[in-house]
Amino acid sequence: MNTLGALKITVKRGIDLKVCDAFSSDPYVVISYASQKLKTRVIQKNCNPVWNDVLSISLTDINMPIKLTVFDKDTFTKDDKMGDASIDIRPYIECLQMGLGELPIGTAVKKIQPDVLNCLADESKVVWVGKGKMIQDMILKLQNVDKGKVQIQLEWLDLPGCRGLKT
Repeated sequence: MNTLGALKITVKRGIDLKVCDAFSSDPYVVISYASQKLKTRVIQKNCNPVWNDVLSISLTDINMPIKLTVFDKDTFTKDDKMGDASIDIRPYIECLQMGLGELPIGTAVKKIQPDVLNCLADESKVVWVGKGKMIQDMILKLQNVDKGKVQIQLEWLDLPGCRGLKT
C-alpha cells in the first residue's frame, strides 16, 4: 500500500461566487485528487454559501495536485463551472514533517503568503492545535472566473497501516 495517510479538507464557505442563474447560483464544490472525486452538498440560491462539509482523501504523493472546482447545479442542462483552484499542501506537509514537540495551542508554525505558485487570496497560517496536530486555514481565489473565493481548512489524519509522512 502506497497510501501516506488521509487529508481532511473542510470546505467551509464560498465568498462572492459568480451568478450563473437569473439572480444567484446553486453552488457545490468538487475536490479531485488522482482518481478520487468528492463533492459537497448543493446550497440553493446563494453566492455566499456556507457548507462546512468535511471531505477526506487518501494521499499517495504530496506533490500531486489537489484540485478544487466550484460548480452551479442545473436541473436540465450541464452544471456550470464557476471557477477552480489548486490546493498547495506542501507548506502544510513540511510543517508536519518538522517533528515538533508540544507548542502552545494556537501557535502559528508557518505563514504562507499569496504568490504566483499558489491560489491563496490572503495570508494562510499553519497553526498548532495540540496533541501533535496542526491545521491550515486558507482562502483560495478561484481561477478562470472574474470573481469568487472558497475558504477551506486542512488537517492531516494518520491512518493505521499507512506509511505516514516520515521523510
